[in-house]
Amino acid sequence: MDILSALKERRSVNFFDPDRNIPDELLQELISVSNLAPSSFNLQPWKVVVVQKAADKKRLRQCAMDQPKVEEAPVVLVMVADPVCAEENLENMLDSWAQLGYIKPEMKDTYKGITKNLYGSPDSIQRAYFAIKNTALFAMSLMVAAKGLGLETHPMDGFDEDCIKKEFRIPKDKIVPMIICIGYIKPGIKLLPRAFRRNIQDFVKLGSW
Repeated sequence: MDILSALKERRSVNFFDPDRNIPDELLQELISVSNLAPSSFNLQPWKVVVVQKAADKKRLRQCAMDQPKVEEAPVVLVMVADPVCAEENLENMLDSWAQLGYIKPEMKDTYKGITKNLYGSPDSIQRAYFAIKNTALFAMSLMVAAKGLGLETHPMDGFDEDCIKKEFRIPKDKIVPMIICIGYIKPGIKLLPRAFRRNIQDFVKLGSW
């Protein structure tokens, strides 16, 4: 499926086939392709908790307002925005830039200072915004890639974040902006036509607000 078709045909599916699993190699391909998503300074501040076991999905469902699709989908991904990823990934990113010729090796310290000024300290609201924004880019890339690979998805923010962190041992300094159900549509389900979308004239401003 080409990228425009995937964007046009992607829907948020509520009813997954609980008897159809996602092959491990397909899931690996999906996550690997999605990891090509852009991020500020290429710092990739995301991590993913893959929830597949029936008992784990049952626990996750209780954290997600008891929504059945969490348990019916063969895989649910917990998107984790990690403010500390800037520190974890910065050295590798700068080494890569230097090796590939993006920057001169002696510029690495300069870029370290730039990232600190741009994104603040790990516990700042500035850093939280940075992590969430970039994790959202990864998540959207994943949903489009999933459609291209013949899978359906549903992004969710109807959940108790503290509950998910507790049940899945996610550190308190991380942020869970969404979870994504992934799988195949339940047989016999026919999707309704796509609901309301604004005309671009309703939200596009030319030149200024």
